[in-house]
Amino acid sequence: MKSLLKNLGLILMIIGAAILVGIFCAGSSAINDNAVLGGSAALIIVGLVVYIIMNKRIVD
Repeated sequence: MKSLLKNLGLILMIIGAAILVGIFCAGSSAINDNAVLGGSAALIIVGLVVYIIMNKRIVD
């Protein structure tokens, strides 16, 4: 459980980046949708914050 919490921020960042890469590679028109771009950016930022906080609190 500790390893999942410790890597939760990293997982969120990867999901946000995967959404952006997937939309770009698919050639979808959703790349111009601000909600998709904002949601992906929010996932990356929240993931970074969670990663920093969790790694300061959880010590092996």
